[in-house]
Amino acid sequence: MTATLNPALRDFWQTPARNRVLYGGRASSKSWDAAGVALFGAQAKPLKIMCVRQLQARIDDSVYTLLKSRIDHFGMNGLFDVQRNTIKGTNGSQFIFYGLWRHIEEIKSTEGVDILWIEEAHSLTEEQWKILEPTIRKEGSQVWVIFNPRLVTDFAYKRFVLNPPPNTIVRQINYDENPFLSQTMLRIIEAAKAEDEGDYRHVYLGEPNQDDDAVIIKRSWILAAVDAHVKLGIEPTGKSRIGFDVADDGDDKNAFVEFKGSLAVHAEEWDAGEDELVTSATRVWSHATTANADIDYDSIGVGAFAGSQFNALNEPEDGPTVDHYKFNAAGAVFNPDANIDPSNDESALNKDFYANLKAQAWWEAARRFRNTYNAVTKDYKFKEEDMLFISSKIPHLNKLVDELSTPRKDFALNGKSKVESKKNLAKRDVKSPNIADAFIAGCAPREYAGYDWVDAI
Repeated sequence: MTATLNPALRDFWQTPARNRVLYGGRASSKSWDAAGVALFGAQAKPLKIMCVRQLQARIDDSVYTLLKSRIDHFGMNGLFDVQRNTIKGTNGSQFIFYGLWRHIEEIKSTEGVDILWIEEAHSLTEEQWKILEPTIRKEGSQVWVIFNPRLVTDFAYKRFVLNPPPNTIVRQINYDENPFLSQTMLRIIEAAKAEDEGDYRHVYLGEPNQDDDAVIIKRSWILAAVDAHVKLGIEPTGKSRIGFDVADDGDDKNAFVEFKGSLAVHAEEWDAGEDELVTSATRVWSHATTANADIDYDSIGVGAFAGSQFNALNEPEDGPTVDHYKFNAAGAVFNPDANIDPSNDESALNKDFYANLKAQAWWEAARRFRNTYNAVTKDYKFKEEDMLFISSKIPHLNKLVDELSTPRKDFALNGKSKVESKKNLAKRDVKSPNIADAFIAGCAPREYAGYDWVDAI
């Protein structure tokens, strides 16, 4: 066995642990080694090994083919019966294969699993893990999490690398620790390094990317905005504003973000049902009186009633008054015949590019974050109002960064740009970005048509 497995991983496999996390770049022997350990273990005693990955339209999409290959390689054909959809050992061991996306409920009812092998675990979601972890409950059972990191925002990377559960062993391995790598593959890797250092580090050194090209606002732009006002020597000016995102249903949360000019300085998020809207609106109004800030609130659905509560709180003649404005995300775009890029007269028109005000507000925030990134990293010059900053002291900073860099670009049937809907986010097991939505409402230009000035007090 020792001659056929990677000796660099010997301690990893022999150290007692509930969860074994093996991650790194391509050509590092991760999956090949896992297959070998699984087969030798299943040969030594009867084991039930469940092999899963996110999508599995057919059996060949799983590690089934890899296990078949390793059985041939190790000369174990007499010990395992490779069937159409499973692999069985002569001693009673069994390998079963599932796709998480379509079979998570079936997996939940599976009993007696000794090893759960999650292959390509970068696509594992938090909700799936909450189901899988208690499902593998046999005494002495293990979970193997194997993946090439994709994004720093992926659940698997954050949960198993940055903040691993108790009784977990984590090991990064790359091609330079693979003694079985051919000279041809080494030459391919060296060529990749010479061509694009960044891509090489991601693909072959297992470094997760900061940015997802499918999203509206890149994570690197947002990170550059943290304390960027300090780096650039800018003292933010302008009116204090609070963006208020109202919870839609029982699983949703309320959130608000406070701005001082272009700088986000405070954020809060809390649970509250529709019947607690008065309490939530009062909480935001009270903070606004202390911060001397206006409120920009989501006026769709339940949020439509927030304005009435703000009006009621403003009624006493001897009390404080807070100006408040409706933000109708589904409303028509502002200034429809203007160019989406004010500096480029040949850019598309707002009415031709954006499907609604929400899309316009998110893309405008993206433009301002990009400007901040260019100011910090390239010394470009921009007006303060054309940039966005985030205080490093703001509560929920990490969550805010994650949520702002999560929604992807989407398109209406007529081809106009939209923001990924909450329904589609849910399909990715991504929760509603409440703090990010509050952030967008709080920094969107006031003159946008979605703001009802009549509602201002």
